[in-house]
Amino acid sequence: MPRPFEGLTDEPEWIALRELVPAATAPLRLAPHLVQEFGERQVLLATVLPMATAAVCKPDGRVLIGLQRHQQSGDVSRDLAEALLCALRTEPGHQVTVPPLPGLGPRLPDVLVDGPLEITVHEDFEFWLDPGAAGDPSVQASLERANAAIYPTVRLSAARAAYWCQVPEKAHVRWVLSEDEDAALDALARLSAAGTLPLGEETKFAGMFRAHGRLVPVWDLPEDNPADRWEQPVAEFATRYGAALSDSTSLDAAARRARHGLLGRQLTLR
Repeated sequence: MPRPFEGLTDEPEWIALRELVPAATAPLRLAPHLVQEFGERQVLLATVLPMATAAVCKPDGRVLIGLQRHQQSGDVSRDLAEALLCALRTEPGHQVTVPPLPGLGPRLPDVLVDGPLEITVHEDFEFWLDPGAAGDPSVQASLERANAAIYPTVRLSAARAAYWCQVPEKAHVRWVLSEDEDAALDALARLSAAGTLPLGEETKFAGMFRAHGRLVPVWDLPEDNPADRWEQPVAEFATRYGAALSDSTSLDAAARRARHGLLGRQLTLR
C-alpha cells in the first residue's frame, strides 16, 4: 500500500513514528465494537518494542503495539490492526503471536477511534519495563542494545511531524509533509528557485525522500546548536512553504529547473 496511513487524522505523524523517531509512544483508543468485546483496555503505540516484536500484552492487560518490526506484509495498516487484535485476544502476561502475513481483514481505521496522536518522545527505551517487575534477561539485553544505538531526537512544535535529531558530526531537521507529492514538490521548487529553501545560515537543504506516499525534506544543521534553536527557523520556513503551496500559477523556467534538481537529490534513509 503506497499510503498505509491514508485517512488518519495524523497521517504525517504516523509516518514519522514509523520512519524517523527512535523512541516514542502515543496512546490509542479502541473502536467501540472492540471495547464491547474486550472492555476498556489501555493501548499504547510504540515506535519499537523489545526484539522488534509486533505486540506485547502486559500482565495488567495493557497492550503495546510496535510500529517498527521485523515481520510485515505489504500493508502496514493491516499488519498493525492484526497485531492489535492478536494482543487483545492474548491472555495478559503471555506472549503475543502475530502472523507475518495476516491476509484480508480490518485496517487501522476499523479498529481505532481516529484522532490526533498525543506523542511522547523518550530519551531511551525504559518505557518497555514495568516498574518493580522482575526483568526478563532477553528484554534487558534488547533494551541495552537499543539504548546504545539511539540518537537524540526532539519533536518540534513549529510544524506538524517535524523532528530534530543529532547524529555524529551533524544534526538534521526532517519534516513529513502532509500534502500530495506533486503539490509539495512544486512548492519546494518555488522556494529553491527563490533561494529560500535553507533554514538559515550554516544550514543546507540535504534533499528529500519518500515515505509511505509523502515527501520528507531533510536539512543539515550545525551539530552544536540545541533543538529549540530551530523552532523559529522552521516556523518561518513553514510560512514560506505555505505561501508557495497557495501559488496556483505555473512554474516558471527557474522553478522547473529547480524541481528537476530536487528530484535528483532524493535520499536513502539510513
